[in-house]
Amino acid sequence: MMGMRIVLQRQTNESQFGSMASRPARRRGSVQIATAFDEDLGDFSLVHHDDGDEAFGVALYSSESEWSDDEAVLTQIADVELPVMTDRRFKGAEGAITIAAHRLASIEKGHRKSRTQQGLMNNVGLIAFLATLLLFVDWCSWRIVRLPLDSFYLTRPFLISAVLSALAGFIFAPIADSMKIHHFRRRGKPVSPSYGKPTPAMGGLFFIPIGILVARRHVSSNSSGVNGATIITLIFAIVGLLDDISNLTMDRKRKVPQWIRFLIQTAAGIYFFIWLGSADISTPYSMKFLVPLPPPFGLALMGKLYLVLATICSLSMGTGVTLVDGLDGLAGGVAALALSGLSVAALPICSELSVFGTSMAGACTGFLFHNRYRASIVMGRVGSFALGGALATIAACSGMFIPMLIASSVFFLELLLVILQVPLNLTLKHVHGTNRYFLRTLPSHYYLRLWGVKEPYIVAGAYVMSCFLTVLAGYLGLVSA
Repeated sequence: MMGMRIVLQRQTNESQFGSMASRPARRRGSVQIATAFDEDLGDFSLVHHDDGDEAFGVALYSSESEWSDDEAVLTQIADVELPVMTDRRFKGAEGAITIAAHRLASIEKGHRKSRTQQGLMNNVGLIAFLATLLLFVDWCSWRIVRLPLDSFYLTRPFLISAVLSALAGFIFAPIADSMKIHHFRRRGKPVSPSYGKPTPAMGGLFFIPIGILVARRHVSSNSSGVNGATIITLIFAIVGLLDDISNLTMDRKRKVPQWIRFLIQTAAGIYFFIWLGSADISTPYSMKFLVPLPPPFGLALMGKLYLVLATICSLSMGTGVTLVDGLDGLAGGVAALALSGLSVAALPICSELSVFGTSMAGACTGFLFHNRYRASIVMGRVGSFALGGALATIAACSGMFIPMLIASSVFFLELLLVILQVPLNLTLKHVHGTNRYFLRTLPSHYYLRLWGVKEPYIVAGAYVMSCFLTVLAGYLGLVSA
C-alpha cells in the first residue's frame, strides 16, 4: 500500500489548468489536485497548509497508533460537503478526486469497527476457553489431588481478579492519561518509522496488585509458596517500574542501564533460590530441588543446577513477555493462558500456588478489556516483568519447568529468535558475501506485520496456538506429578 495525499483547494486564479479556465464564471475556481506517493509505508504527514483565505480540504492519514494496520483514515481539514456518488455533474479530474474522497470517508468507519470487533471476539474466545478449562479442572480436582478442595477452587479467584481488573482499568486509564503517563512506542516498527499517538502506560500498576491481593485472600497467610511468589513478582515489578519511569523522559542518559536490570534480576533469582532451600513449601515430596518429568522418567534431582535453572527462567521470562508486548492484547492474553496452564500443572504439587497463578491469569484477562485491539492502555514493563517473574516463581516452587517451557513457548520463541538473529545474520553474510537477514525485523510479530498480516489475526493465531500449548502443559504436569 502506498501513501497517498488528497487535497481539495479553492483558488481564485483560474489559469491553473488551461482547460478549466474557459469554464463559466459561476465556478469561481478550479480544483487543484495534489498527490504524493511515499515509498515509506507508515509516516503520512499529509495535512496541506495553505496561506490562502479560501482553502478547504481533506487529508488521508495512516497512523500506526490510532488506526494501525495501514488503514485509510480520512481526516477533514475543514467542512466539505461531499456529493452523492451518483451525481453525474462531477466529471473529469475534479469529479474523480471528490468521489475518491467520498469513498474513503465511507469505508474508514467500517474498517475501524470491523477490526475493533475482531479484537473483542479474541477476548471473548479467550475468556470462554479459560473459564471452561478451569471449570473442568475444578470438577475433576478430587481425582487430581485427592484432597478436599473448595468448590470452584481455581475458577473463583480467576473470575474475581478479572472483574476487579476490568473495573479498575476504567479508573486508572483516565488518571494515567491526565498525568501524561504515556508510552511512545513504535507500533508496527517495520511499517511505520514514526511514533504514533501516545497511549497511557504502566497498566501493570493496577492489575498486578489485584492479582496478588485476590490470591492472598483465597489462601492462608502462612503459605510459603505464595509468599515467595509475591515477593519475587513485586521485585520484578519494581524493576520494570523503574525502567518505565526512566522511559517517560525519552532521554537515554536517564534510562536504567540494561546491565543494572540484569544484575537486579539475577540477584532476585539467587535470593529466591536461597530462600527456597530453607522454606517449608507443602509438597508431596520429602526432598527439594526435584523436577518432575513425564513418565517413564520420574523425578530428577537437580541439586545446585536448580539455581541455574531458576535464574535462567526468571531472566528469560521477563524479557520474553516484554518482547511480545508489541501488539494490542498479545502479551496479556498469552500470559493469561501460560499462567493457567502452569497452574493446572502445579495443582498436585502445591495447590496454593495454583490459586496464585489463576488469580494472576484473571488479572491479565481483566486488563485485556482495556488492552485488546484498539488499546486504551498498555501494561508497560512493570506489568511484563512482573508476569515473567510470576511464571518463573511458580515453576521454581513446584519444579514444573517443562510445563512452563511448553505453556510459555511463544515467549521463549520470540526470545530465541532475537538471540539467534545476530549469529544467523553473520553466517549468511559469510556464506553469500553480502548482508543477508534471517528475518528482516524482530520480534516475529513485527515480521508478520511487514508481510501484511493484520494485527487482530496475529493475536488470534497466538491465542489459538497458546490454547493447545496450555492444555498440553497442564496434561504433562498432571501425569508427571
